Amino acid sequence: MRGELRTQAWAAMRTQIRSNALALISLGVALTSVGYNTWRNERTEHNRNVRAATFQILTKLAEFERIVFLAQYDHDRAQGNPRIGWTDVIVIHDLASVAPAPLESKAARLREIWRANWEHLGEDDETSVDRIEAAVEELRQSALNALRELS
Repeated sequence: MRGELRTQAWAAMRTQIRSNALALISLGVALTSVGYNTWRNERTEHNRNVRAATFQILTKLAEFERIVFLAQYDHDRAQGNPRIGWTDVIVIHDLASVAPAPLESKAARLREIWRANWEHLGEDDETSVDRIEAAVEELRQSALNALRELS
């Protein structure tokens, strides 16, 4: 008797599955689509944030480089005031914290090199400006690579 009931239950379940196969397949497709769409939206938002931060970093690097050049080569203490460069370095570092990993370490390196060399800008010895420029170029290349790698 129990075996018969079990067989009848399985037969009823198979009948229900066959009757509702289209609905079950549709549910599977819908859940898969929602999952993929959610993942894609999250990825797109992440890429948008990285792109915006990276473009801002590149813009700030250009402004920062202008200050460095004005201080070193034009000896312009008004527009090339190295103290103003600190604000750009701080903003660059903050923006790099929301960008891909290599940018944050490169921005931290720029900040350390700036800290060690900013007071020597405008001197005849170009060692300081060369160090700063190398750090700027390193960060710039990393930012461009991060943009290229976005999916």
